Amino acid sequence: MITSFQMRAARALLGIDQRTLAELAGVSVPTIQRMEASVGNVRGIVDSLTRVVEALNRAGVELIGEHTRSDDGGRGVRLKQPGPPPPVGP
Repeated sequence: MITSFQMRAARALLGIDQRTLAELAGVSVPTIQRMEASVGNVRGIVDSLTRVVEALNRAGVELIGEHTRSDDGGRGVRLKQPGPPPPVGP
């Protein structure tokens, strides 16, 4: 599974916008928008979700699941807890 937070973080790491991800995955921009608007795990048609995950993988992003190790090295981002990060401030 991929979360909406992972999708946005993956796009940020790649420096691409929603339109570019949609083109790489062969899905529509509204599909990407709906996926990224999901709360928690991305919901949608399995085929579309698979296309997005594969496109991110081809582009060089390794999606790391909760409680999963990543032994391949490279840089990455992982939230310490699932869900949105807690507010940061004074």
